[in-house]
This record gives sequence, structure tokens and C-alpha cells, in this order.
Amino acid sequence: MDTLETTAKKQGHVVCIPFPFQSHIKAMLKMAKLLYSKGISITFVNTDYNHKRFLKSGGAQALDGLPGFKFESIPDGLHSSDSDVTQDITALCHSILEEMPRPFQNLLTKLNTGTHQVTSILSDGFMPFTADAAHSHGVPAILFWPFAACGFMGFYQFKNARERGLVPFKDESYLTNGYLDTIVDWIPGMGNIRLGDLPTQIRIMDSDDFLFNFAVECSKRADNATAHEGCCKPPTQSGYSV
Repeated sequence: MDTLETTAKKQGHVVCIPFPFQSHIKAMLKMAKLLYSKGISITFVNTDYNHKRFLKSGGAQALDGLPGFKFESIPDGLHSSDSDVTQDITALCHSILEEMPRPFQNLLTKLNTGTHQVTSILSDGFMPFTADAAHSHGVPAILFWPFAACGFMGFYQFKNARERGLVPFKDESYLTNGYLDTIVDWIPGMGNIRLGDLPTQIRIMDSDDFLFNFAVECSKRADNATAHEGCCKPPTQSGYSV
């Protein structure tokens, strides 16, 4: 009879990498456990920062894993004197674009030097560099959006909202003068919602707002993903969702 580790090697090896916030990590970990229960080998990738936090809270053996399920970490390029605080989201998103791509590529190269090579990457949708990494290693990239489909579709339409002239707002009065009640009726499957119902990152005064453009970049990469988990596919995407 095959051991769980032997079965995992036959079924494939998925590298899971969440956005480095607690809620995203928890959601990805649940997905990884489901895949593992089906006999798929898992490498779960945290940032060094979060890896150390897990070890601090759970003890030295907290991330030892199981046969066919292991944890790895990559640097995020940020420095913090307090390991018990949530990192600044703007600084973290800058780091995701500028600092994490190369360490992740190096990790994939290391994993592929073994006998059990990576067969696919399951990535949080807000880790856009993973699509390029998957392409360079010749494996599928599957994007995981750990929130409701309407949330993803809201982010996906940020670029469209800007092109339609709905954003940026002229000034901060637009946050309170009723403008957020503007009906948005052109998002597939989301008729008669208000502008204020879309993710709050759309409420910008400057078209160069970093977090807005980060969301645009991430949703744009969704068009190049092999598949999507956890939400509907983009209207122009030929991949699938479960």
C-alpha cells in the first residue's frame, strides 16, 4: 500500500503562496489542506516575517508539517523592530512588486532540483509576480481569490471605472455628497449596485494612487492565469473556476 507521501508524489506538487495577511493565509491554508487530503503534495510559502511569527506563537515544531506537506519562506524585503504587529499594507504591496519575485523564483528552482518537481502554483490573486514565475518554470498558475466573487469583480472593474471617468474623485467632498450612490450597472452579474459598494480602494483623489493601481495590476494579471479558484472567472478569461 502506498504511503501518503508516495501518493502525493504521484498526484502532483502544488506550491501555495498567500498574500501575507492573516485572513489570506488562513484561507489559503484551508485550501492547501483540502488539496493535501486528496493526495497532493503541498509546499506552503510564507514570508520570513510571518514564518517567524508562527514559530513564536506555536513553538519550534509549529511548522514541521507532515509527509508531503511542508512550509517554506521567502524574504519580503521589509524591516520591522516589532515582530508582533501587522505590516503596513502599502509598504508590503511595494515589496510584493519589487522584492519578492526573485526569492520566489529562487525557491521554485530549489524545489525543482529534487525528485518531486513542482507541477502547479496556487497563488493568492494579490501576488501578481507568481504568474511570471509559473510561466518561466513551465507550470500552470492558478489564482486564488479568498473572498466573494463580487469582491473580485469589483477589483476587476477598477480600470474600467477610471476609463469611464468615475474615478478619481475631484475632491474629498465626493465621499459625503452622495456621489458614492452613483449606480454602477455595467459590471457582469452585478446589476444596480452603487459606486460606494465597490472595494474602498476605488475611492481615490489621485489617478496615481498606489493601492488603486496595485489592484488594477493584480486584476490585469488574472487574464493571464491558467485558472481561478474561489470566484468567477474574468469576462474575457478562458480559464475555469471551482
